[in-house]
Amino acid sequence: MRFIPTRFHGMLDYIVGIIFIVAPWAFDFSDNSYATWSMVIAGIVVLLYSAFTNYELGLVKKIPMTSHLMIDFALGVILALTPWMFSFADEVYVPHVVGGVFSILASLTTHLVPSTSYRTAHPQHDRVRP
Repeated sequence: MRFIPTRFHGMLDYIVGIIFIVAPWAFDFSDNSYATWSMVIAGIVVLLYSAFTNYELGLVKKIPMTSHLMIDFALGVILALTPWMFSFADEVYVPHVVGGVFSILASLTTHLVPSTSYRTAHPQHDRVRP
């Protein structure tokens, strides 16, 4: 069931991207380089593809919302698995798993297309481009 509007999802994208970037210092695991860089890179990636997504808060509007949600899902799976992929689960894993699961759930519960008012105001961005 998809109940999160794309406008709200966009706000979450930017907030979560920033949280991912500051998480190593906020949750005190910055001494582990793999744990730190996996979160920081995930945050940067979230901010970048959010800026390029065709939704209310996108800046460049090139990535379709369905593709954005697929990236959210894939990023969530990868982020949740990084503590075991890079062998730092003995030191820290909760922020990565929580962030990954959050990303997966957001991808599965967000509307596939922006609101009607957005599509009416931006008809040139409503079409799927090759």
